[in-house]
Amino acid sequence: MRDFQGEKLKEVRTKKGISQKVLAEYLGISDRAISKWETGLSQPSAKNLIMTARILNVAVEELLVSEPSEVRHETSVDGMASITELYKIGRGPSSSHTIGPERACIIFKQRNAQADRFKVILYGSLAKTGRGHGTDAVVKKTLAPIPCDVELDYFETDIPHPNTMRLFAYKDGREIDKACVKSVGGGSIAFANDEVKKEERVFALSTFSDISEYCKEQNIRIWQYAERNEAPDFRGYMHTVWNAMKTSIQKGLADEGVLPGGLDVKKKAKALFNSQHIDESAQTRENRMVCAYAYAVSEQNAQGETIVTAPTCGASGVLPAVLYYQQQKNGYSDNEIIRALETAGVIGALIKTNASISGAECGCQAEIGSACAMAAAALGELFELSIDKIEYAAEIAIEHHLGLTCDPICGLVQIPCIERNAVAAMRAINAVSLASFLWDSRKISFDKVMKAMKETGRDLSVSYKETSEAGLAKIDI
Repeated sequence: MRDFQGEKLKEVRTKKGISQKVLAEYLGISDRAISKWETGLSQPSAKNLIMTARILNVAVEELLVSEPSEVRHETSVDGMASITELYKIGRGPSSSHTIGPERACIIFKQRNAQADRFKVILYGSLAKTGRGHGTDAVVKKTLAPIPCDVELDYFETDIPHPNTMRLFAYKDGREIDKACVKSVGGGSIAFANDEVKKEERVFALSTFSDISEYCKEQNIRIWQYAERNEAPDFRGYMHTVWNAMKTSIQKGLADEGVLPGGLDVKKKAKALFNSQHIDESAQTRENRMVCAYAYAVSEQNAQGETIVTAPTCGASGVLPAVLYYQQQKNGYSDNEIIRALETAGVIGALIKTNASISGAECGCQAEIGSACAMAAAALGELFELSIDKIEYAAEIAIEHHLGLTCDPICGLVQIPCIERNAVAAMRAINAVSLASFLWDSRKISFDKVMKAMKETGRDLSVSYKETSEAGLAKIDI
């Protein structure tokens, strides 16, 4: 844990207009103790530090000494991983909190078959929203039948990623193995110290400008660029992905009842799908149907059913909603939809490589914003728009989600997540419409908006990055 800094406490307290006496009363201690903290004569306990941060409505990190490297050094990006690493078929409700930890536990369990006990410690967002997402349950279930103790560490901040977990294996009371794992979003994981092979880079290019230039030189579409670089069975896998997306929509539309978790959130997809008004306009019907499809997938995800990360579980309803509506309305073939999915996959892979698709790392802009950009690019491909227009549509989608917070109520992927999927699906359609007319006057490239998203995500308070500490998460339901 980084060191507490009294000067920062004094600065924040003064800025908030709270006296030492008032703060002390809230904490149930003497104002003399507060004075000692601020002058460096003593330090608060971890419990008092957490309580102080909550009283001042700031993240704990804002009261700690900054890490040595204030200067942000950008690491060079060399290529991109396969699109199959983006589209993962799995159970919800969270790709970073369920699918990622499950994968880590499977690998760790396989390499420690002789273990008679496991221990897993969850840190950062995994700890703060792990119970709401069911992380602890997934870990125990995956490592079963071997007993496993799961600990939630809310206080440790010296971790390599907001979604960090440490795994320990024991035999006859002796530690035989340990691992540190980062759940980096979309179900992808990274073991510290290269304990497990990193995602293989299958694309040599890693910026939209380079990919666009290559496609124009070769006179090919973005989806063709994807197929040129992916494995021979790639297209078959994409058909499996699309079938899984359709199934999640169809199951969601047939489902009723209340979602688990205690918020008493009723499933709305079926009602929305069947709520046709007598005087309903074509535009209103489109909005209703697209939203119904987005709700269907998102509700399946919230219930822990099978969905496809696109690019994450929490944002899994946007892309399939837009594409399924177009197929139902205009009769696009599955092959045409696959091409759109591959185009969206390139966009998602670019964001994952150059910015982030993790809500715990960059807020909801990284999840819903990325999903909206992917859906806009996919729709642009269906409409056979030029590469420049597709780029602009994706850029619009990202730009107008910049700064979006990830603050789920009770740590559940329900409020505002489900509704947010529907809104983003409609916004993707609007982005394509706008790009079709104004593409030649745009000023911001997709590469630049990705960089802006990454920087914005870094600047967001930790309280707004999947920790359920601020924003909507503070509302009592």
